Amino acid sequence: MNTIKSISHSHDELHIEWSDGRASHLAAIWLRDHCQMPQSRDPVSGQRLLNVTDIDPNISIAAASLVQDSLVQHNLAQQTLTVSFSPDQHTSVFTAQWLSEHCYCLNHQTDSRSSAFKQLWNGASFAKGLPVSPYPAFCADAKEKLTALNFVKDIGFCILTEVPCDDQQVLQVIKQFGFVRDTNYGALFEVRSKINANNLAYTHLELGCHLDNPYRDPVPGLQLLHCLASTTEGGESILQDGFMAAHILRDENRQHFDLLSKQFINFRFQDKEVDLNARAPMIEFNDHGEVIKVRFNNRSIDTIKLSPEKIRPFYTAYRHFAQILERQALQIHFKLAAGELMLFDNTRILHGRKAYSKGGIRHLQGAYSDLDGLYSTLSVLQRHASTPASASVAP
Repeated sequence: MNTIKSISHSHDELHIEWSDGRASHLAAIWLRDHCQMPQSRDPVSGQRLLNVTDIDPNISIAAASLVQDSLVQHNLAQQTLTVSFSPDQHTSVFTAQWLSEHCYCLNHQTDSRSSAFKQLWNGASFAKGLPVSPYPAFCADAKEKLTALNFVKDIGFCILTEVPCDDQQVLQVIKQFGFVRDTNYGALFEVRSKINANNLAYTHLELGCHLDNPYRDPVPGLQLLHCLASTTEGGESILQDGFMAAHILRDENRQHFDLLSKQFINFRFQDKEVDLNARAPMIEFNDHGEVIKVRFNNRSIDTIKLSPEKIRPFYTAYRHFAQILERQALQIHFKLAAGELMLFDNTRILHGRKAYSKGGIRHLQGAYSDLDGLYSTLSVLQRHASTPASASVAP
């Protein structure tokens, strides 16, 4: 186990030598800001009680000591380090375990929602079957729910089976992990053919792969589609990994990727009652250059108004990305049966459908939710799964 081997300090920096050979060099202002004492942190919520402006900008380390006797020197959880600061004369006590898990020299900020932490896939990735979870087990068994939500986190989607074909059941599914995102379509929307439909989704026509609601900021992070009836010919669902497509675009033509990830365009949806607008690039990446969001929906792009010298390059890059998204090898096709529900990441997974016959019934109910609720539930489930049921606090 990695433990503290020795410590020293300069005027405004604490130096730690770890038993595995690594070192930490921690600024005094960082240590004071991250003090875990009840004078600095609320003991219940863990939230800070002081503002960064409460810390003297010239704060320094007056003294530092390590509890290193024979009883605790091999136990990271029990090693403690005391730091006294000047000029505020405050003293902080840190456990070695906390410093090992949180210090910025050993741990770097990461983005768990980015493409670097996902399993990118194509049509051949599911030769052994799609990620599926029985809904009754999903509701009753924390391990099954953990498995299903991990599918959504890692792969981007999951199919729930045995979902009751009841009206508004999709909203009950959302309550299992998060919160309903109400929109102009209502808490839920009916996916079936309508006369004078205000959206092509409500026709029997084929829909190309897209992500929903790019004209919102933020877009709904999750979408659910629950099949209540499916007796038509055709209507197969299509899914594909937008992160994979973005990586392919970057590999094939870095200039095209850079253009689509830096050029903001307008998305818009309007009918008699709403006029929704958002401005964003088709591909978004974070400070590490990792893809974090795809926003592709040719039906919802507003009039493209770029400077004359940008129009042709933009269309060349846009066409290239669209052609990648049309590659059959990147897609999976399957037909939802009554009682099946697709849960997928609407910032990553593009969806579409084949055209279907006018005879028969195809009825889906859809709803939106947000990724933060799902990730929160997932984190809590993982925390409980890592805690032994028999664990107890020592006296």
